[in-house]
Amino acid sequence: MKHSRDKRRDNRPHHAKGGAEPARSRPGVAARPEAQQQRHETKPDDRSEPKSTPRILSRRAGALPAERLPLILEVAPNADYALLDSGGGQKLEQYGPYRIVRPEGQAIWQKALPAKDWERADAVFTGDTDEEGIGRWRFPRTPLGETWPMKHDGIDYLGRFTSFRHVGVFPEQASHWDHMAGLIAKAKRPVKVLNLFGYTGLASLVAARAGAEVTHVDASKKAIGWARENQEMAGLGNKPIRWIVDDAVKFAEREERRGSRYDIVLFDPPAYGRGPKGEVWQLFEDLPGLTDLCRAILTPKPLAVVLTAYSIRASFFAIHALMRDTFAGMGGTVESGELIIREKSAGRALSTSLFSRWVA
Repeated sequence: MKHSRDKRRDNRPHHAKGGAEPARSRPGVAARPEAQQQRHETKPDDRSEPKSTPRILSRRAGALPAERLPLILEVAPNADYALLDSGGGQKLEQYGPYRIVRPEGQAIWQKALPAKDWERADAVFTGDTDEEGIGRWRFPRTPLGETWPMKHDGIDYLGRFTSFRHVGVFPEQASHWDHMAGLIAKAKRPVKVLNLFGYTGLASLVAARAGAEVTHVDASKKAIGWARENQEMAGLGNKPIRWIVDDAVKFAEREERRGSRYDIVLFDPPAYGRGPKGEVWQLFEDLPGLTDLCRAILTPKPLAVVLTAYSIRASFFAIHALMRDTFAGMGGTVESGELIIREKSAGRALSTSLFSRWVA
């Protein structure tokens, strides 16, 4: 499934022709079923497996989980990343050694820093060409390469100037990563994590460093290659991470059939997507089935399921109610709200996404 990460992350227009982001799996839509591990992964054989059929859903019996909302998870400026300023439909960010300017549709206020601070940017996304990669970036000071070394909480990884505005990490997710690492550490037992729509792997690396056995699934072979590069850069090559190129729901359905189970499931599906045969994914129509499937592949003593929803026209109350209904009878708590990044210049909060997570 190929879909625009811009639509998922920033409420922006569709990507330019020839500059699509790496495809990621779209639940219920067939992706070319390739698979990779650290060494080798047998490719799934679509000819011998049942075709996906709509999942039959019914409201579950049992008490609803406790609830906590609204919960605002905030990322403050730090040595690895900072939102320096925003306004006028743009944001000025510090990624390691570089200042980067990118569009930001939600920044409808005025910039707080003077123009001279914005003019010191090392890279500016322009979107004014049909070229791939760094052809869509302008470098006002010194021409930069496509990649550069970055860090998150001591984990080394590669930043990359892509043709679809993004640089390979979504800093607002750090709140989820820290929470997950804490759950893994407190479990004091082997923990299995499934990261659906895993992209470039920061969540998977955080989980593996915390001691979990991780399965990372993404429909983009390019994204998986980048994630594997990040694993080597982070010095975590000996950690048990399976890198799988596959459609997210097809993989999860296969895991359900063969009895594979996970203690933590992360899923970050697109708002909209189209498959290779013209199949259409609509978040509001297809998310209930995917959420139910995530419950079905949990271990008897699970820890958490985390859903992130970008660029949808809904309140977090919608996904909150879905998660509570889905996890009825399992106890625990459903926590829902927004992920935000706190601006360094004027202290404003830039909202990036909605989330809902069930915690045992």
